Amino acid sequence: MFQIEINDRPCDAEQGETVLEVARRNGIRIPTLCHHEGLEPYGACRICIVEVTQRGRSRLESSCTRPVEEGMVVRTDTDEIREYRALIAELLLARCPDSQRIRELAREVGVTETRFSLLNEDCILCGLCVRACQDAIGASAISFMNRGMARKVSTPFEINSDVCVGCGACAQVCPTGAIKIEDVGDRRYVRYFNTELELLACNECGKPFTTKRREERLAAEQTLPEDMLRLCQACRRKRLASSLRTYVG
Repeated sequence: MFQIEINDRPCDAEQGETVLEVARRNGIRIPTLCHHEGLEPYGACRICIVEVTQRGRSRLESSCTRPVEEGMVVRTDTDEIREYRALIAELLLARCPDSQRIRELAREVGVTETRFSLLNEDCILCGLCVRACQDAIGASAISFMNRGMARKVSTPFEINSDVCVGCGACAQVCPTGAIKIEDVGDRRYVRYFNTELELLACNECGKPFTTKRREERLAAEQTLPEDMLRLCQACRRKRLASSLRTYVG
């Protein structure tokens, strides 16, 4: 363990930690948008920018990707940083003016309106959904497509994905709420990605609870006993509780 300095405060740090992690552990607020604790840092949105000084040289870096080093001096709220964050917030606000999360973030850094032309997009290209699908779920059903102004996140060829398991991880991590999961009858829709999946009903309560593709994957990976695969979470808990009572009794 060693120490770094953040806003004139000595802070304990460990090798492998990032500036953002150390700052949060010490109650120092740094705004973030594309960061999620369950995923590898990406540094896409740049709203978490800080000033890092080492060996007499200072530079602006994203705190979520910058590893700590002994003797490092960090500033999180200088005039330059505030101007930088305000500019990023304006650009995000122009891209997604209807997003509540973006409006809240903009207000946090002192921005209430943007000077730039409105694009009225839903996605800010933070990459959280792509990383969740690839790294956490291992499905790789979605990815970035195109470059420049045409860049977006979609399924291959923008058609119904044949590898999506309908887990909803993409929707859970999306900061703007652009991705929504909707269950209608025996179908689950991920409309943002033009994907439709078949839902399976619980063998005990009869309520649709998972997709056929996800059950097939779990069965292949043998992560659950076969008699548990077709049970929803509530019925699984009841089955386990019943088994425990039988065992104890």
